[in-house]
Amino acid sequence: MASSRKPRQGKRTAVALSGGVDSVVLLHRLRDSPGIRAVHVHHGLSPNADRWARFCRKLCKAWGVPLQVNKVKVARRGKGLEAAARDARYGAFRELDVERIALAHNLDDQAETVLLNLLRGAGVRGASGMRPISRLGDKELVRPLLDVSRQEILAYAREHHLEWVEDESNADESLTRNFIRLRLGPLIETRFPQWKRTLARAARQFSKKDLQADALLRAYLRSKGLKAPSEAKLVEMLKQLTAGGARTRLEHDGATLRVYRGRLLAQAASAGVPFASREWKGERRLPLPELGGELRFTPGEGIDAGQLANQTFEVRLRGGGERLQLHSRRPRRTLKKLFQEAGVPAWSRERLPLLYCGADLVWAPGLGVDVRYRGRGLVPVWKTWSVPD
Repeated sequence: MASSRKPRQGKRTAVALSGGVDSVVLLHRLRDSPGIRAVHVHHGLSPNADRWARFCRKLCKAWGVPLQVNKVKVARRGKGLEAAARDARYGAFRELDVERIALAHNLDDQAETVLLNLLRGAGVRGASGMRPISRLGDKELVRPLLDVSRQEILAYAREHHLEWVEDESNADESLTRNFIRLRLGPLIETRFPQWKRTLARAARQFSKKDLQADALLRAYLRSKGLKAPSEAKLVEMLKQLTAGGARTRLEHDGATLRVYRGRLLAQAASAGVPFASREWKGERRLPLPELGGELRFTPGEGIDAGQLANQTFEVRLRGGGERLQLHSRRPRRTLKKLFQEAGVPAWSRERLPLLYCGADLVWAPGLGVDVRYRGRGLVPVWKTWSVPD
């Protein structure tokens, strides 16, 4: 069997031992590692379940490996049997007093997982298959055999005269994964003999992109002053953000995340707080916490200084029908059209501070100053906060 990666030393590790050939080979490879132990999850779904547990006890006793047998109750709750059993199994793993769990997924499992995910319409995350190292709450999941084929595992087991049990459900083609393994896989192999390794290699490439997406999202949240989510929440956030459309809306750490024209945008939770119009008396900074930010004014080509000295200005929200003339040779146009052209998201337009002089719209964020008021003076800038201070 080709060499497999062994878990790094220094952490308490439990090998998930089903009794099948994959997990038996994995335990055989790791049994001499310091502090290694095994866990067998008793699902109770097969009439042979007790026999499998007895086999695991006998095997671990012979090899001198501590074994913990956890009985679980599989609750389907509208899920398929495979998914429900997996949930019960991982629930048992969460309760283990270890830092790492070694799983016996192999190269064939990886290829079948990728194919199954693609057939179900999964995106990049689904196409990346299983990761060699992932997280389950506060525990690390490692898959040392992920690059080793099922054929190599069987050859290793026979060479070392190992014994194992066979799960009769593996022949049940009503289970989707078994259908792929027993029917679809062999058919593909007649035309593409290396399809498993090809898909596993593609999964590694997609996994790199997936990890890059994780890092980018974490960096974006950090740049906005938002807390890093848990691994599970990060996975779900990426799934929704990449698969969702303009209506996708995620709440995280007091902010709302949305995607607009391929850009990820964060909006402060204060966006729903009522806002009353406010007079601007020439301050260089005008905090507007109800809108999640502040107006800043810097010297430059903006609102004419003469207008500032002789007029009263007010900050208000959009009421509908506003128009702005940004160029002297172009007509006055509606805010809706100007915002669309500037790429301002529709969901944020109603919460942007607009600067008025009486009934005249003087300035709008992301657009500029109306030609009637433009000149040397102060330049308004709208600075948003990601979360309330």
